[in-house]
Amino acid sequence: MPVTPPLNSKLPQVGTTIFSTMSQLAAEHQAINLSQGFPDYDGPASLLERVDYHIRQGANQYAPMTGVPQLRKALQAKLLRCYDRKVDADTEITVTSGATEALFAAIACSVRPGDEVIIFDPAYDSYEPAINLNGGTAIRLPLLPPDFRINWDQVATALTPKTRMLILNSPHNPSGQILYPEDIQALQQLVANTQLLILADEVYEHMVFDQQRHLSLNLYPDLAARSFIVSSFGKTYHITGWKVGYCVAPATLTAELRKVHQYLTFSTATPLQRALADHLHAHPEEDQRLNLFYQQKRDFFNHLLAPGRFAFTPSAGTYFQLMDYSAISQEEDTQFIQSLITQAQVAAIPLSVFYQHPPEQLTWVRFCFAKHEKTLEAAASKLLQL
Repeated sequence: MPVTPPLNSKLPQVGTTIFSTMSQLAAEHQAINLSQGFPDYDGPASLLERVDYHIRQGANQYAPMTGVPQLRKALQAKLLRCYDRKVDADTEITVTSGATEALFAAIACSVRPGDEVIIFDPAYDSYEPAINLNGGTAIRLPLLPPDFRINWDQVATALTPKTRMLILNSPHNPSGQILYPEDIQALQQLVANTQLLILADEVYEHMVFDQQRHLSLNLYPDLAARSFIVSSFGKTYHITGWKVGYCVAPATLTAELRKVHQYLTFSTATPLQRALADHLHAHPEEDQRLNLFYQQKRDFFNHLLAPGRFAFTPSAGTYFQLMDYSAISQEEDTQFIQSLITQAQVAAIPLSVFYQHPPEQLTWVRFCFAKHEKTLEAAASKLLQL
């Protein structure tokens, strides 16, 4: 019988993501899936129609590695409109196959063996594997409930001569927290007169609530000059399955990112890019309406659950809401989500999986409210019975 040669894993601690696991369990138990972060509704009809148009017009071959010119030009206009930032569409914007690819490319082009990268727990699960694969070490600093704010004194203490990069995520998945002016001021003071790079994960940039402003690093020339800023069309236009993202960075950083990007995916589907370019030109106002759209969903979901035994502070951003279940159960969160599926037939994500070392008594789960009202009503009716 043929023998497969052994392979020493480069990521021995990594298995199937919790998001895939929970979605699979939700399907097996016919549970309402509020775990993985994707809408149960489609993107704008006009956008979908433009994909069909471009397919029929023959836009079915490779796109330029950097992204189709029309889309990069549209993003150039968007950055000026939203953040008053002037960038060169040819040398400072790169279209990628999803934001996760952009994140990986930014880390891969920057981090070398022995480098340290500061990330904040709870953290999106792609950061540390990308750091490890490139020989770096993730220095994980905790964001503690209930407010999940960054302790900048702790960050300053964590800096060493080996620190190469700081990864920021705002609005923050999974906590829903955002950066405030005092955070920006602390960051500016921290990085001044250093060679530190910043990777800004801003995929939820248009989901900031309660009249707060998204403080994108695009707004601050001193920070933008050292930053890879990543965003996602999938989040903005409810098309997560298209996997189209982009990275904005100074020309010198972009040149290095593209060296990695060209060997990861080379390019992203041409008709999708052209359709997005058309949509950005035709509907530049649409991204500015997204905050109200999702704030209404957040408020609707929270109002439904208010009579129950979950405790929560309304999310400041993203389409996620953390809920404290300590009045319902003292189970560990990984056990509690199993109970949610079997007893309430609702799927959620346990907060502990986003930490390397979870705080004690972590009784929080994450729900996604990017769903139709009828979906949220059905889920809430089950959750209120707990």
